[in-house]
Amino acid sequence: MTSSGSERLGGLEARFEGAFGRRPDLVTSAPGRVNLIGEHTDYNDGFVLPLAVPLRTRVAVARRQDDLAGVTSRERDPGQIAEYRVGQERRRRDWLDYVQGVSWVLREAGHVVSGFDLALESGVPLGSGLASSAALLLAVARALREAFGLGVDDVTLARLAQRAEVEFVGARVGIMDQLCASLGDEAHALFVDTRTLGYERVPFPAELGLAVIESGVAHSNAAGEYNTRRSECERACELLGVASLRDVGVDDVARIDQLPPPLDGRARHVVTENQRVLDTVAALGDDRLDALGPLLAASHASMRDDYEVSVPEIDLLVELATGRADVVGARLTGGGFGGSIVALTRAGREAEAGRAIVDAYRARSGRPGRLLVPTSP
Repeated sequence: MTSSGSERLGGLEARFEGAFGRRPDLVTSAPGRVNLIGEHTDYNDGFVLPLAVPLRTRVAVARRQDDLAGVTSRERDPGQIAEYRVGQERRRRDWLDYVQGVSWVLREAGHVVSGFDLALESGVPLGSGLASSAALLLAVARALREAFGLGVDDVTLARLAQRAEVEFVGARVGIMDQLCASLGDEAHALFVDTRTLGYERVPFPAELGLAVIESGVAHSNAAGEYNTRRSECERACELLGVASLRDVGVDDVARIDQLPPPLDGRARHVVTENQRVLDTVAALGDDRLDALGPLLAASHASMRDDYEVSVPEIDLLVELATGRADVVGARLTGGGFGGSIVALTRAGREAEAGRAIVDAYRARSGRPGRLLVPTSP
């Protein structure tokens, strides 16, 4: 039952056995992520700085002797088994597309994958901005890699998972979430150049704590607004005469300002956000933690005003967080249109600060916000 990237999880194993009448061959998992800074830059060949969180999606799998895939989910259609034929994947526009997308993309890449039974459970809240879809894709991809003995390295697995989400599911996401689900850990931020896929693990400072607070406003990466933002960036590139917004620097802001709205704001956010990622990595490396608050504040303002992906509930959470003396900085994290905020706190203050922010948010908004990280005992 053990192999690279695999683990034993009794509850999930029992659900698998209850659904399929046998024990799984192996169990794998992949984490959700919080993005410290670098939002909507990954599909523009830019820089990102995510961090894995202690919330995971888990998958149990066993091979079959035919081409049938049976899939059951604790969160979606509990107690039911959805089925499809491997090699005959057809988009259903529901949660099963993420599983179908993985078997489809592995076969498209030339790997031999046949039938399997699979049970999944997600500890990454859906629509929270913590990359639940990437955690699901990577957990399934790891399971099929191990079950079928596929020679796929972790970076390639992330790229295949991204392709599944873009080409099969239909959400035009970048590579950040899949890379963090595949390579990330909780002790290091993952500084990624998404143009080259070069990466560096940056130690998370011992002087800081991490709080992630959910707004109660769910979002969907497959929704039209996310894809619209990507199309707007592509149009901005056409008008600027560049292949990617990565090819435009902060010295070119005057050119960006000449673009018609809303393209000017979209490009300005991406270009300045790339610089903020570089500045954040430098500040962490030099132990200049006082520089982090202004960088996170500028990132949130840019996402709110230039990229227009924030919502009033998220803005309220950021306001409540940054008004506390024990919070270093806070911002919207994830694709936007709801989801969560990330708050950097003084070490040891993350749980207390997070709970106080949630209480104040509930009183002001009437929304059922909740503290996702740190997790409750």
